[in-house]
Amino acid sequence: MGAGCSTVQRWAGSLQDRPANPMNRGNVMQFVSDKFKTHVHQLYGERADVWLQELPALLDRCEGRFGIRLQGPFPDLSWNLLLKAERPDGKRAVVKIAVEKEELSCELYALKAFVGRGGVHVIDADRDLGALVLEHVVPGTPLSTITDDDVATRIFCNVFQTLHGSKQNLHGTEQTLRSRFPSVRDHFAVLDRYSEQCKKNGNSGPLPAHWVHRAKACLEDLISSTREHVLLHGDLHHGNILQSSDHGWVVIDPKGIIGDLHFDVIQYLLNHVDRGGDTQTVLNRRMDIICECLGLDSGRIAMWGIARGVLEACWILEDGRGDWHKGIQITERFATYLAENGKIG
Repeated sequence: MGAGCSTVQRWAGSLQDRPANPMNRGNVMQFVSDKFKTHVHQLYGERADVWLQELPALLDRCEGRFGIRLQGPFPDLSWNLLLKAERPDGKRAVVKIAVEKEELSCELYALKAFVGRGGVHVIDADRDLGALVLEHVVPGTPLSTITDDDVATRIFCNVFQTLHGSKQNLHGTEQTLRSRFPSVRDHFAVLDRYSEQCKKNGNSGPLPAHWVHRAKACLEDLISSTREHVLLHGDLHHGNILQSSDHGWVVIDPKGIIGDLHFDVIQYLLNHVDRGGDTQTVLNRRMDIICECLGLDSGRIAMWGIARGVLEACWILEDGRGDWHKGIQITERFATYLAENGKIG
């Protein structure tokens, strides 16, 4: 799975909006799009089919467990079910239900770690149900609506600083962190699976071999030279940064990954890549702002970008959908940045 999809329709709310009518649980599947069903089946196979069949009963259990009244789902779902809900006090909430409970557990632990750091508030959770009850962010306007790219990038930097600016709650012993979250090496595991498949097939595979080799070399260099492994959001892009009337800008949907702080910049750099210029110009300009505001090493960011592009290409090949060339284009942009700025990578 590649970059997170936009959350505009999934999360955006309005003070004037009225909750949708409660779902008829017996006809719950009419509220869930065929596109969503197909997507979760492609990702999880038979597990997803069983989950979908049991969904009406699961929703009943969620209402009983959390004391909420479920409303209709948000549109444009990806691989988790997001539902509008009303709490006993009449306040609105968002219920997130996942097929993959372990991934949701990582999100829960990450949001708890980001309490007071800009993470959306977790109202309640049940790991056995694979469900979270979250604050409904109002108005929920995503950062992607800020069309001035320099302004948006500076807002991103402020959010990043709030999320990572203090060691409290965010850092811990490596043993503690690894017991709850995957490492950045785990996140890149598909690179090894790709190489093993190529070896099994007796060829170099469809991806340009020199980029695969360079990506793996960058990854090894970056991991071995990381001085401090911290808790990362892992998917900090425009759509996962929402405006809140109560809290300013808040972040949603963290993956929860342990690794180098520089990696948490990458997802932002992969979204709206031609806003305000061609893709290389936009990347260069964003890198200048980010490194100036956050004091990060541009060379390390660019090396993560090289590895991340090949990761994207491998994900696309493994999923069997999309054009893997788009991942290699990411790698080429970051490699160009390194070359033009005299960095080593």
